[in-house]
Amino acid sequence: MGIITIHTTQNIDIDYEIGGLGERILARIIDFVIFIPFLFIGIFFSVSGSQTAIIIFYAFLALIFVFYDLVCEVFFNGQSLGKRAVKIRVISLDGARPKFSQFLLRWLFRMVDFSLTGGLCGLVTAAVTENGQRVGDLVAGTVLIKTSPRTTMNNIAFPLTESAYEPVFTQASELNDSDIALIHEVIATYFKNGNNQLVYNMADKIRNHLGISLPPDMNSMQFLQTIIKDYTHITSQADRL
Repeated sequence: MGIITIHTTQNIDIDYEIGGLGERILARIIDFVIFIPFLFIGIFFSVSGSQTAIIIFYAFLALIFVFYDLVCEVFFNGQSLGKRAVKIRVISLDGARPKFSQFLLRWLFRMVDFSLTGGLCGLVTAAVTENGQRVGDLVAGTVLIKTSPRTTMNNIAFPLTESAYEPVFTQASELNDSDIALIHEVIATYFKNGNNQLVYNMADKIRNHLGISLPPDMNSMQFLQTIIKDYTHITSQADRL
């Protein structure tokens, strides 16, 4: 499956894998399975409940089913429960969180992708379009991505530090694993294509975030490498406590 570049709030471009057809199908199956217990409850009502209660229950269940995807994606950052389980989500093509109007368009065109064509239209368009988009995505300007960036924490080779090592920037403890993964991604991108502007931008963002002044004998690359080393040491020492 293809790759789409996401422009982060740190002004850094990160590549994400586009959610595949298999993930889409699995997420949809999970979303359907969620409603199975409610169907059993409906059967119970059908046997022991009043006709009015049955009608109200099924009307309420139908309402939830119809608006399920729209409500979940709006309030859960582009994810239904199924999408969250398989780690995919909906984003705008520019990498931002989709606007409500985009979520709404995507949801409305479910009728074309699924209801009117039995799911065939959605499957075919998701399989043949460059970014794996169904008709709803094409109209809304959205795309489904895997939520994990291509560079994961398990693939990052942090430098080992001695127990006697003294961190240069203790403020590194204010960062988290995602921040460090992003720094590593920037460094890896620099060595791949030589784009030193990414390094400068990342160093500026980290310094401003942590309130750090760059020492006169340290350049931006050395600063980022030191931050990674300091963070690794601080977190490793905390784990031993």
